[in-house]
Amino acid sequence: MFDLVTVGHFAIDLILSPKISTLKPTLGGAPAYASLAARKLDSNVSVISKVGEDFPDEYTALLNANAVDLTGFIKVRGASTTRFILTYKDRKRKVQLESLAPPILMRDIPDSFTSKAIHVAPVADEVSHKVIERLRTQTNTLSLDPQGFVRSFDRQGNMSLSRWQNSAVLRQIDVYKSSLNEIKVATGFADLHSGMKKIHGCGVKIVIVTRGIEGSTLFFEDRFYDIPACTPKVVKDPTGAGDSFIGAFLAEYTKAKDPVWCACVGSAASSFVIEGVGPAVFGEKEETYERAADVYDKVIVEKR
Repeated sequence: MFDLVTVGHFAIDLILSPKISTLKPTLGGAPAYASLAARKLDSNVSVISKVGEDFPDEYTALLNANAVDLTGFIKVRGASTTRFILTYKDRKRKVQLESLAPPILMRDIPDSFTSKAIHVAPVADEVSHKVIERLRTQTNTLSLDPQGFVRSFDRQGNMSLSRWQNSAVLRQIDVYKSSLNEIKVATGFADLHSGMKKIHGCGVKIVIVTRGIEGSTLFFEDRFYDIPACTPKVVKDPTGAGDSFIGAFLAEYTKAKDPVWCACVGSAASSFVIEGVGPAVFGEKEETYERAADVYDKVIVEKR
């Protein structure tokens, strides 16, 4: 039994930004950020992911050193790890796919595991709907970040967003989390609240939309909650902030904490991550709770 299992590809990210002076590939992907954020909150975590032979041993060592269970981690002989070039400029991000690891298949899901929460987070459509149905049977809380379902890539690997909404999949989901742009594309609604209501209408209990420096919006039990962004000491790299948010959120949610508090802990966790490059900086538990408490006092509640 785990507290959190994250399903999706690890990635190798090359991050280009005016704030980053030294270009160096970094460990990426939701399994990295969500798992490490949850581990700082004492959650027992695992991953289901596939990489290629080029996945660096130092990344595996980092995950092992942080007690991330790698039973479901598969290194495929002759394959390449999913790689992205992420370019930040003028508060916008360009995503380019360089290589893609093999998809996660039904046979890759261990029969013997269960988890209090499972977070499905594809980056390039590597998780099938059948796999999601299978994961539904192995947890009480199934979470989804649909970013890999709303992404399209051209022949040069350049990413654009395209419409996706699969109500059959969403009916399996308890917690939905995406960025503002992604929920607009997924639902076809420009209005944030309308889009969140549409996702909720498919049967999702908790809907979360992250909005960068503007914070996040939480919807559950017929109310919207405006969760302020937690102020970091310095901003170096926003990569992985959303994944860290949901990792911390689910770590608290599996402890039966109030979803508003869980979202504040998510805000706090993501504020630490952007202080470094890649998954290099995570606050200790008490530091994270301290920042979360400050955010909690500033939450704005709005009726449906």
